[in-house]
Amino acid sequence: MFQRKLLALNHHQPQKFNSSDENEFRSMIVWLEDQKVRHYKIEDRAGLRNTSSSDWPKALENYANDLGCPYPISERNPMIDWLLGYAVRLEYGDDAEKLRSVKPHTLGSSDGNKPPQGGASSNPLDALDFEDPDFKAGVTSLAMMLQIPPYHDHLEQLKAICIVVKEKLSKEALDRAGKEQQQGEPVTLETLNLGFDTGDYIINEAAKILRLLHIRDLRELQSSINQAIVAVQTITANPKTDSRLGKVGR
Repeated sequence: MFQRKLLALNHHQPQKFNSSDENEFRSMIVWLEDQKVRHYKIEDRAGLRNTSSSDWPKALENYANDLGCPYPISERNPMIDWLLGYAVRLEYGDDAEKLRSVKPHTLGSSDGNKPPQGGASSNPLDALDFEDPDFKAGVTSLAMMLQIPPYHDHLEQLKAICIVVKEKLSKEALDRAGKEQQQGEPVTLETLNLGFDTGDYIINEAAKILRLLHIRDLRELQSSINQAIVAVQTITANPKTDSRLGKVGR
C-alpha cells in the first residue's frame, strides 16, 4: 500500500518494503528523516538512528508528534502512510508535473490508470480519487492547519474545512474583517471587560467569548441597518419618487 509513495521518494526497495518487519520499519523511518524530511538537526537524530534501543518507540512517538502526525504509533500503517505523504509534499511541493513524471504507470491504482470514457475531462476534480491515501492525508493536514478537530470520516471533515474557508477566508469574509478593523481597535479576550466575575476562570473566559460573538452580531446588524438607511435615502432622494403615493412615479 506504500509502494507508489516510496517510489516517488526514490526509496531503494519500494516494492519489497514490509511494514510488519520491525527492522525494515525502523530503517525506513530513519531513511525518511535523513533523506527527505530533515526535521531534526543531524545531532538530534540520535534517538531515531539507534534502532536497536528499547527507547526507540518513544523516540518515534516524539518524532511523529513533532511533525504533527494525527495517528498514534500504535496505528502503524496509517502513521506510515501519513509520514510518507508528508515527505512527498515536502519533496514535490506544488510541482505536480514533476510528480506525474515519476513512472506514472506504477504510481496509480489499477482503476486509476484507466482512461475516462469518452475522452479526458476538462475538470481536474474528475481525476481525483477521494479515497486515495494522499487525499486523506491532505485533508488531515489542512484540518490541522485550520485547527479543525479530527474526524473519522475525511469527507465530512472536508465539508467542515469548506465551511471554515467560506466563513473565514473568502474574499467577502476578508473584506468584512478589513472593514471591521478600520472601524476601530479590535476587541480581544485580554482587553474585554466582562463587567462581572463568576469566580471561575473558565466560565469567565466562556462569557467573554459569548460577549465577543454578541458584539460581532451587533456589528453585522449595524452594517445591515446602515445599508437599509442608504437604500431608503436613495429612494426618497429620487425626484421620480412620490412618497405620498408610496410608490415610484412613472
